[in-house]
Amino acid sequence: MTSPLSFAVLGPVRAWAGQSEIDLGTRQQRLILALLLARAGGAVSVTELVDLLWESDPPPSAVNVVHRHVGMLRRRFEPGLPTRAAGSVLIRDGAEYRLRIDRESLDLLRFRRLVAQAEGSSGEPAIEFYREALALWRDRCAAGLQTGGRTHPEFVAVDGERYAAVRAATDTALRAGRVHAVLPAIRLAAEQEPLDEALQARLLLALAVDGRRAEALAAYADIEHRLADELGIRPGADLRAARDSLLNHVAPTDGARSRRGGSPAFIRPAAPPSGAEAESGRPAFIRSEVPPSGAEAELGRPAFIRSGVPPSGAEAELWPSAQLELSQPTRVEPPAQLPADHPYFTGRRGVVAAAKELLAGDPRPTALVIDGMPGVGKSTLAVHLAHQLAARYPDGQLHADLRAFDSGDSVMTPAEALRGFLWSLGVAPAAIPAELHAQAGLYRSILAERRMLILLDNCRDWDHIRHLLPGTGSSLVIATSRRRITGVAGPAGAHPLHLDLLTDAEARELLTRWLGEAAATDPAVDEIIARCGRLPLALALVATRSVGRPGLSLPAVAGELAEADGRLSGFGDAHADLEAIFSWSYRALTPEAARLFRLLPLHPTGELSTEAAAALGGLPPRSARGLLAELGAQLLVQPSDGRWRMHDLLRAYAAELGEEHDDAAERNAAIERVYDYYQLSAYAAHLPLQPQVPLPEPEPAERGVTGRGFTGRADAMDWFAVEQRVLTEIVARAGERGRPHTAWRIALALQNFFQDTAQFKQWAAAVSTALAVTGDDPAAQALLHRSLAGACYFLAELDRGLSHLQHARALFDRLGRRTEQGHVENNIAEIRLAQRRYHEAIRHAEAARVLFRAAGDVRGDTNSLLAIARAQGWLGRHAEALGMFVEARRQFEALGDLHGMGTTQAWLAHTYSMIDDLPHAMAIWQQAIDTFRGAQATHHTAEVLVSIGDFHSANGDPALAGQAWSEALAELDGTDSPMAREIRVRLRWHG
Repeated sequence: MTSPLSFAVLGPVRAWAGQSEIDLGTRQQRLILALLLARAGGAVSVTELVDLLWESDPPPSAVNVVHRHVGMLRRRFEPGLPTRAAGSVLIRDGAEYRLRIDRESLDLLRFRRLVAQAEGSSGEPAIEFYREALALWRDRCAAGLQTGGRTHPEFVAVDGERYAAVRAATDTALRAGRVHAVLPAIRLAAEQEPLDEALQARLLLALAVDGRRAEALAAYADIEHRLADELGIRPGADLRAARDSLLNHVAPTDGARSRRGGSPAFIRPAAPPSGAEAESGRPAFIRSEVPPSGAEAELGRPAFIRSGVPPSGAEAELWPSAQLELSQPTRVEPPAQLPADHPYFTGRRGVVAAAKELLAGDPRPTALVIDGMPGVGKSTLAVHLAHQLAARYPDGQLHADLRAFDSGDSVMTPAEALRGFLWSLGVAPAAIPAELHAQAGLYRSILAERRMLILLDNCRDWDHIRHLLPGTGSSLVIATSRRRITGVAGPAGAHPLHLDLLTDAEARELLTRWLGEAAATDPAVDEIIARCGRLPLALALVATRSVGRPGLSLPAVAGELAEADGRLSGFGDAHADLEAIFSWSYRALTPEAARLFRLLPLHPTGELSTEAAAALGGLPPRSARGLLAELGAQLLVQPSDGRWRMHDLLRAYAAELGEEHDDAAERNAAIERVYDYYQLSAYAAHLPLQPQVPLPEPEPAERGVTGRGFTGRADAMDWFAVEQRVLTEIVARAGERGRPHTAWRIALALQNFFQDTAQFKQWAAAVSTALAVTGDDPAAQALLHRSLAGACYFLAELDRGLSHLQHARALFDRLGRRTEQGHVENNIAEIRLAQRRYHEAIRHAEAARVLFRAAGDVRGDTNSLLAIARAQGWLGRHAEALGMFVEARRQFEALGDLHGMGTTQAWLAHTYSMIDDLPHAMAIWQQAIDTFRGAQATHHTAEVLVSIGDFHSANGDPALAGQAWSEALAELDGTDSPMAREIRVRLRWHG
């Protein structure tokens, strides 16, 4: 009897015969099936299928290719079907095809049925129908099958049905007061459709009703910025109405009830009260910072810095009750973050039984730490075990990949993991502590009341996971590591679990699951298992390759493996045959693709762009793209968001091949080419960021490499964000390669990116590294000292910054570089402003103006004028300051300098607030926010919001102050800015 077929298209396309998943073949075959499934039994013409597979210029054989793919799909659904037989599942009707399916065998039809039932119901039954319908979605329709960067209109239409259902489900849940039941589906849909205003508006209302008003307002800020940045528009009526209801604390429906209060993150337009004059904050370095204000001016210390932590004991009675409740999590829908169980998981029964025995024998188990060599299947086992145990932990599951063994510095820190977990557990971002120990304490306090399962993949050592373990309570951590983690046996309830190679029987079972029953009895399988060294990764590679070559017999597979004579070094005797497995895929490459494969490990990290690969190979980008696609087809690289990633084992194998087959001169030339590419691209990327002192243009590369081009500021910022890890790695390595000029050029090119994204520690580290290898190059040393002073400034290390400026001034004086001396004088003025030595600040800024005017540098002259105006304002000379600010704003507008404009607007608003001209102050502060957001300058945007909050606080309006500070904190999310810590202090003190 034939097993019934079932299909899924609400996510990656999948099909099953009974309980066994069907291998759907090539990407083209999956595309054809996806369109047939999206039609849900409706007809699809051959012409449509041709257009689907070829965007333009289909080959003359296109129709025959479509028929061939359809025939292969038929035989996958009906094994044993003769070659030209029509079958009973995929039916041809003239020039059209359709699938014969019933409404229970396709997830799309079940989804539509459930939505129709929900629409015919109300209240709790309707919500349950919607929940069941939305739970069928695993990703976008036909996920992973976009063609040429575009999604087929049929798939878009099906996605539209989902978003319409989410909107209807939200409305129903809001009316019934049961919004928490659909909140996870709303979040996911809103994340996938960030520009759908109706959907985003419902997300805001749902968050507010669920007790997350501050998070809702922070989300509105993100939506507003995204609409302006990507579409150049303001939020529409739905979004504005949702925001207004949040600001006015209006519940969207009578049935909705908020679980807890939250401070709105927005600035409500209102006439601000008058009051105390704000004291000096820390002005910006390189580009002047915006002014803080607040009653703390009378205390003689910067408004950003307030000491103290939440008290305990008797003192707690005086602490604001809102703050004591701030970090209490809202009960949300239990998180279900486990990755999907592997469809071909097999074996490991002894290990699974041992794990369960360990748990049963411990009255309060806290952790199972699985260790083993790379490729042995630790992550697959951990996920499988977690799914088997999940029912024991009704409060949900958390998951994090800690990436401890990734190349470079992309390891997820315990603090990063804790922030994500606390968010998932219902803690608002503003309530998450800044310090690791405080985060861990809050996390354990929450887990003490719950029974949860936490999966931690790719851990480095005990220190990497100890903060992520539960304290008391009944939760369990399952962790994996390539290393034997010492210290696991120490804490009560933590158990190590070593994972070895598969047994012969398990390896045979794995191949049988992949390749069918023929593998169960074929003697050639023993040879395949032996050659794969019983390593799951190697066996999976062989199975995948065999499935892709249906005409290849198992004896032929065994023969090819036996003929391989290479070995992968460095991983021990247990899997020495892995090299033969990799060589099997490698030998299938064309010579050009094989050469590129051998060169890829020379890239500084394990992930690179097509352009970087082209530079490595000395190839045009189009040729590199084709070769990378060939490598991807052999599973030797993996595409990810327009980039290419190589597994560590394959990278090691390719490196050994390169050392064996390519001479040192060729490998060295490849490294030089990729360094040239990044040096030239970094220079081109830093220009749209409008640096005060652009780098000198580099000489053309001797090896013919060209850098990447950029369309504007946003494009350059995005490139720096993606390539940051690669660029800092090159800075660290360039000195060893005798390229100090590359180190200091790239470090300085990163400066404006680091400043605008508030990555001040990374800025200091990169420039310090470059300075250490610069050698006897006084011009480079001077530029680096000046840049390092900027990083010190933002890190509040003013004396150290001044020392670097003095070094830079001496070097520029010796070189006769008058313009650069002007920048140093102006930077010293910035530090004197921060130190409240206003007369000295004016003296240095005026000295800078003399130097800039002599050189005809209008921008430098305007920056110096801005510093003088700020000093005049702090000295109480408001009329003189206003005149200077207006002149500086005019100059910056003429120059098109967004940073200069935003900074001047911020200080102009601050000065108006000092003379109680509140309408002008609030209007111009908003202009400054808009300007900085347009420049993607999150740090400076936050500074303006902090100034507004300080102003409201000083004038007795803590509610508006809290709104502004919360929005500033949202701007700094994910940065290392010290300002974030200071904002949290403000929120605690004024809670």
